[in-house]
Amino acid sequence: MPRAKGKGKGPKGKEPAQSPARVEEEPQAASAAEQLKSVLSSNCSVTGQLASQEAARDIKFVGFSLSSYGVPLIADTTLELNYGRRYGLIGRNGSGKSTFLHVLGTRELKIPEHIDVYLLQEEVEPTEKTAMEAVIDFGQNELKRLEKEEHLAMEKFGPDSPILMDIYDRIDDLDPTTFEKRAGELLFGLGFDANTMKKKTKDMSGGWRMRVALARALFVKPHLLLLDEPTNHLDLGACVWLENYLSTYPKILVVVSHSQDFLNGVCTNTMHLTPKKTLQYYGGNYDIFVRTKLENETNQMKQYEKQQEEIRHIKEFIASCGTYANLVKQAKSRQKILDKMEAEGLIQPVERERTVTLYFPSCGQLAPPVLAFQGVAFSYSGQKKDYLYKNLDFGVDLDSRVVLVGPNGAGKSTLLKLMVGELQPTEGQVQRHGHLRIGRYNQHSNEQLDLELTPIDYMRREFDHLGLEIMEWRQRLGRFGISGSLQTKPMKTMSDGQKSLVVFCVIAQRCPHLLLFDEPTNHLDMESIDSLAEAINEFEGGLVVVSHDFRLLQQVAKEIWVCDNHAITRWQGSIMDYKKHLKQTMSIE
Repeated sequence: MPRAKGKGKGPKGKEPAQSPARVEEEPQAASAAEQLKSVLSSNCSVTGQLASQEAARDIKFVGFSLSSYGVPLIADTTLELNYGRRYGLIGRNGSGKSTFLHVLGTRELKIPEHIDVYLLQEEVEPTEKTAMEAVIDFGQNELKRLEKEEHLAMEKFGPDSPILMDIYDRIDDLDPTTFEKRAGELLFGLGFDANTMKKKTKDMSGGWRMRVALARALFVKPHLLLLDEPTNHLDLGACVWLENYLSTYPKILVVVSHSQDFLNGVCTNTMHLTPKKTLQYYGGNYDIFVRTKLENETNQMKQYEKQQEEIRHIKEFIASCGTYANLVKQAKSRQKILDKMEAEGLIQPVERERTVTLYFPSCGQLAPPVLAFQGVAFSYSGQKKDYLYKNLDFGVDLDSRVVLVGPNGAGKSTLLKLMVGELQPTEGQVQRHGHLRIGRYNQHSNEQLDLELTPIDYMRREFDHLGLEIMEWRQRLGRFGISGSLQTKPMKTMSDGQKSLVVFCVIAQRCPHLLLFDEPTNHLDMESIDSLAEAINEFEGGLVVVSHDFRLLQQVAKEIWVCDNHAITRWQGSIMDYKKHLKQTMSIE
């Protein structure tokens, strides 16, 4: 690949939460995810009364309420999940989406026993089992569980029970003779090849073990499947495959995702966790939800304004009547109308959700190129036969807006590490401008936070040299959506999305010239993603980003670089053209 010269030149051209009826569970070692489950369980309170029939396929609870750390998240609402529907759960960062999935997945809400639940929230344990064996063994255990449930259902509900018929169907559907074939298809779709399927889980990263956990869930097809950001550990190709696969999930699916594209492709219904702490249901996918919600709010505001105008006229008439005998009777009549309106409940104005306004401050100019790769080759072993990259020649400048795409293992994150200097090239050199400041975000950035501290205390500690007063820190954090009581509570009580916003605030204080972002949207809600895109577009410096989020990429991508086959090539087309290309590659219509 010939070297690109000049300014801004690029290259050419989880183990699930189980039903009590599950059998032969594997012993589990302590993990961060288990500690999180323990913390959530010890700090959650949930109530609700089952309103659906015990043997029904659908799930309905009335008077459903949920709180965490004593803070109400959902208050006295109806929870309704119908068989055959795929629900996208929408809500702002910190609204309680993950906690909601947790109380369902751990059965803290008493879901009928015949409904098996799988909550994907942690990876499979690192053992001697291969990926293929881990999936097949899980299927065999599920088959044993169903055979046991068959006898229990026969005794409890009788031979004509729909529950028993459903168990027979599931046993037939599992079909042990197809285990290896189906497990291989699922793993392949999630990015495994013939070699990695045979790799022991103890030799895999957490991200790959999470894929195994996801393959397990898809293999057994539970009655209620709960997925919390299932695309976070997937590349764009695997995201496209999973979107297509889940679009026909036949039972009940509840998914939390920050990806608009993914929700549009998968969901038949949308559940909105509102600022009023209720669950509001919409038919259709995310785009339909946005359109319907806007129409409803517009109509509500028109009705509110009309009613307020009517109330104003009534009050003006009553005030004008004074003590005139002939008008007192009319005034009393109008007052009765007003009292009746108030008794029936006045139309409320639309409650707007607080907006997040991310920003990255002015960084000043640097002469190009600010970052240049010259004849770079790299392998972790240092041996040529293992090269991830070779003969890389390109430059990144302050006007660059580069998106890195390509399959997992192609080296996208590795390239970012070479840019920042965390890794050194095996051959060639990476030249950085002497005054270059880099702002870096990756999937482990939240771990840098001291969760025992409040956001204000953490910022004051990290940037003590700035000498800023508390009020200034309140304003700076507020711009990133960390406002009110959030600023003075330990960060361990915050959602992952809120922690990410604190990290972005930290990055902003360092006034970087170049942003290197690896999956920056993993924990953000839709509004925060849009705000991040706006902040990037207004930023004076450069950007190189790895992301599977088409919503972000559509807004910020100026150049798309494909990392594959030991090289980097420029994609000639848009990011949505690239998605179409991935679908064609996987023979997905």
